[in-house]
Amino acid sequence: MSDLFDDGSLAIFERQIDEWLAKLKSVNETILAIDHGDPDPLYRARWYIRMKGETKDYITVWLTLGQRTLRYETYVLPAPEENIAEFNENLLRRNDKLIGAHFSVGLEDAVYLRGELSLIGLVESEVDRVVGSLYAYVEQCFRPLLAIGFASRFAN
Repeated sequence: MSDLFDDGSLAIFERQIDEWLAKLKSVNETILAIDHGDPDPLYRARWYIRMKGETKDYITVWLTLGQRTLRYETYVLPAPEENIAEFNENLLRRNDKLIGAHFSVGLEDAVYLRGELSLIGLVESEVDRVVGSLYAYVEQCFRPLLAIGFASRFAN
């Protein structure tokens, strides 16, 4: 198991991520807001990146700085109301094609995309890739998943 990063090293990562996200926002009009969450005993720092979607109105990516990793996640949609087996099969098939993220079930059986990066070798381009990939994955899957899991609501 890798060593934990000390507070000084984590402070450097936190500052770098702040800078990288500010730079990303300055060149990407899709990003509406970036908020830095309050520290918590479970993690060093947390960021909320709110983006304007095309197929889904808004996409929020959470980045969480831990002692070894930068975790990331985004809420995709609530638990399906129908066609659950087909819905879950679709998620599993999509998981096979994703790079650096995976579908998972969270609170109230809602669907999330999640992943994590090791802090060893963490660079700006990887943070950019993560944010862009999560955005793209949600945009690609949102409508098809709605059509399966909420078919009767969209029958007309």
